[in-house]
Amino acid sequence: MLGVKSRNLGTVPVTTTRGAATTGSGGRDVGMAAWDLRPCGMLVQKRNSDVHQNKTIVPTIRVKVKYGSSYHEVHIKSQATFGELKKMLAGPTGLNPLDQKLVYKDKERDSKTYLDAAGVTDGSRMLLFIDIPTQEKRLLQNIKTAKIDKASTQLLEISSEIDKLVKQVGNMEIEIYGGKKVVEKALLNLIELLMSQLIKLDGIVADGDVKLQRRMQVKRVQKYIEFLDMLKIRNSKIASNSNECNVRAPLQRLNKISFE
Repeated sequence: MLGVKSRNLGTVPVTTTRGAATTGSGGRDVGMAAWDLRPCGMLVQKRNSDVHQNKTIVPTIRVKVKYGSSYHEVHIKSQATFGELKKMLAGPTGLNPLDQKLVYKDKERDSKTYLDAAGVTDGSRMLLFIDIPTQEKRLLQNIKTAKIDKASTQLLEISSEIDKLVKQVGNMEIEIYGGKKVVEKALLNLIELLMSQLIKLDGIVADGDVKLQRRMQVKRVQKYIEFLDMLKIRNSKIASNSNECNVRAPLQRLNKISFE
């Protein structure tokens, strides 16, 4: 038995099984056991976790994975998931993690399952297969995405060319409505260039928003071709030596056509 002084209770008898412990004049415990005085006056022995905060060390295990006729040895944390293991296998196997199917103890394991929860230990063996349905679905999606990207790029390039041709249409409109006769071949060439853009637009295969944008560009080009036909008729009525200069008319016409 040993006596320990408390602020409220005086001397408290304490029994210890780890060597002798005494109470010094300053009320400090001397011995192998560590004690804690609670606010209520109770004296309790401290737990080891209270004295030393031990960090949990996650062990690294060695897993052997068979893929085809090859074996791949992977060092991974025991608390990792099968999904993390698939990512580590992507390099040596060349398989996308989404296309992998891991079988452990005759059961396919979900990517979110933890290795230790499934009973995987150091030296465990498992099989790796290609998830063909998932791979095919992913490849089809990639092809679809690639087509959309390609169509978007083509549409952007064609739209840029159309914008350049529209500026030429605007310049010719100003000249013709200003009373200046334009060489008819220039008008025909411009119509031909716009027709070629229609052919390019027709060759774009797309769905969704890209298809809608393509349709809008087609209507836009058709509108300018019709307008050039009107300019061609007006241009043919202008005498070569005409000095007519009407700047107001082309400006009103430009506002009316609405270059969209």
